[in-house]
Amino acid sequence: MAADRLPHIVLFSGGTACRSTNLALCAKPAQLTRIVPAWDSGGSSKVIRESLDVLGVGDIRQALMTMAHGEGRAGDIVKVCNARLTSSSAADARTEFALYAESHHPLLERMEPGLRGAILNYLRTFRAAIGTDFDFRNGSIGNFILAGAHLAHNSDINTAIFVFRKLCDIAGHVWPSTAESSVGLSAVLNDGTALSGQHEVTALGEEQGRIGIREIALSTAAGAPVAANEAVIESLESADIVVFGPGSFYTSILPHLLVEDVVPAIARNVHARRVFIGNILQCRETRGLDVAQLLQTAAAVWRERGGADVRPFTHVLANRQLLPFEKTVGAFAYLGNGALEEACMRLGAEAVIGEFEDPWQRGQHDGSAVADIIGSLLPE
Repeated sequence: MAADRLPHIVLFSGGTACRSTNLALCAKPAQLTRIVPAWDSGGSSKVIRESLDVLGVGDIRQALMTMAHGEGRAGDIVKVCNARLTSSSAADARTEFALYAESHHPLLERMEPGLRGAILNYLRTFRAAIGTDFDFRNGSIGNFILAGAHLAHNSDINTAIFVFRKLCDIAGHVWPSTAESSVGLSAVLNDGTALSGQHEVTALGEEQGRIGIREIALSTAAGAPVAANEAVIESLESADIVVFGPGSFYTSILPHLLVEDVVPAIARNVHARRVFIGNILQCRETRGLDVAQLLQTAAAVWRERGGADVRPFTHVLANRQLLPFEKTVGAFAYLGNGALEEACMRLGAEAVIGEFEDPWQRGQHDGSAVADIIGSLLPE
């Protein structure tokens, strides 16, 4: 690594599960890039995708807002981009949206004219494209701005993100792993049940969760391979460390490896560390599984996608198991480590076992502890 540049950390991540780690990494002397899913099929992202034929912007906007928070950006533009409309009635939500789009909202009224004009342009572009029947309730203003920028810049999501970052003065990068607007996630359970859409996988019932997921797939509406975002490939090729997680394994972490050229790009970067972070708790997708089993699943996908000659991970971070029995937080048990030492030995990875649970928020990562380990693993 050149002495005159900051180390580059690339993070394949989930949403809320990664928040504390992202915030802590923002405080490190490093260039930070988040790579997020583009196949969100639930909530307001689903409505926007179906109405405008664009990729899901919710995970992108959420990651950008986390970057803004970590970098100490709290101005009026960030407040606007982080605002959410009322959920009371469709009429009230439409009225509230109009306050923003017509520049009558106090946050916009006191904003510098050039910045205000850019935001208004994107909101009005969005409103013109969305039609008269769109339900704005509980919608994110940031999602609307980002979707409007996407449309205004010839459906180029990278340009839209660049503009959004400049508006909010965000230094960190956030890219979806693919720029394909129609990409969708599907899964097959161990009993052969097929699930279509990320929202179905994340909403697995207890019985389906215990049956378990056999495989997942990404596809486009045209059936073509899912092409990688060029910005992601460039980020992976320049990374000093590539981190997988924390986040939902089958919907937020593993699918990135299914995107064309992602695994080969990581494998080509021979000097970068590759770190897998085990979650603290099981979730709907991983009931009854352990870190060692998830590693084996990820390694199998890695080999299938072109990484056979390179070990998938150099290090595995796992939470120390303090009790000899299963303990739960709410509906979910702690994610056990299983035969982790043996799995790491087979993969050529080093197990880094520590107390990574946040002492104040049970079941969540201590972002500072995780960030410190990531920093210590950066190549010299």
